[in-house]
Amino acid sequence: MRRDYFDLTVEGVGDGAGSRSPPLVRIDFHGPEELLREQFSGGESDGADGEGDDLLTADEVDVAFRLREPLDEADDPEGVVGVTNRYTGDFILELNETATDVLPFIHAARDATDDGDARYRVEIDVDGERLVTYDKDTFLVYDHEGNLLRSESLIPSGVEL
Repeated sequence: MRRDYFDLTVEGVGDGAGSRSPPLVRIDFHGPEELLREQFSGGESDGADGEGDDLLTADEVDVAFRLREPLDEADDPEGVVGVTNRYTGDFILELNETATDVLPFIHAARDATDDGDARYRVEIDVDGERLVTYDKDTFLVYDHEGNLLRSESLIPSGVEL
C-alpha cells in the first residue's frame, strides 16, 4: 500500500494540549477502501465488498516508529510510522513522518497521566469516515539500525521486551 495514501494529524500535543488528556493521532486514508479494510481484517476477506469482516482490535495491532537516520545526527530525522498485525507481523500501513512530529506526541502521551502508564488514541479514517479507533498504551521507537530506543518509546509498566 502506498505511503502517500495517508495523511497524519495529531491533537493534544504542544502548548494548547490539555494537561491530562491523552493525545490523539488521526490517520486519514485516501485510496481504495477495500484495500485498507482487507489489511485491517487480517488480510482475509469473506466477501467481495469486504462487509461483515471482523476488523482487528487494539490488542491485535502494534504501532511503532522506525528512524531512517541517526536521531542525534540530523536536525529533523526522517522515519516511518508503522501499524502492524501483532500476530502475523504483517504491516497494515506505513507512512513517512519525522522525529519532530512523532517524539513530541509520545512525550505528550507520557505526560498525560498521573500513574505513569501512558495512553493515546489512534483513529483511522477512509476519506473522512471512521474505520477503526484504538486506545493504545505502547508505541515503540527504533533507531536507524533497528535497535529499540527504550527512553523514547512508550512501554507500559510490567511489560518486558
